[in-house]
Amino acid sequence: QVQLVESGGGLVQAGGSLRLSCAASGRPASRCAMGWFRQAPGKERGFVAAISRSGGSTGYADAVKGRFTISRDNANNMVYLQMNSLKPEDTAVYYCAADESRYYSGGDSTRYDSWGQGTQVTVAS
Repeated sequence: QVQLVESGGGLVQAGGSLRLSCAASGRPASRCAMGWFRQAPGKERGFVAAISRSGGSTGYADAVKGRFTISRDNANNMVYLQMNSLKPEDTAVYYCAADESRYYSGGDSTRYDSWGQGTQVTVAS
């Protein structure tokens, strides 16, 4: 199973940017479809972005399209989430997830086998 560790969260003002990182170990990241999800207080965990094994296919939740960009560096077993124009409603714990079975898994959280511990993102108004 893949082990995932997120980093890069923090406190930022509305309109600012953050870059989240997800380090994968245990299996080559190139064998995994990857995704980012988030969970705000009192809400269910929801889809943010996904990327295929090669990085050639990506998908985003409507709420983040045009503001967030998912990318990966398979040589270094890393996945990133660049977040721009942040809004207070983006405040949540952000989780990285991996699916070792599929080329691309999209927004279906049940497809993902491995999850990180999460990193807190707080956007102040």
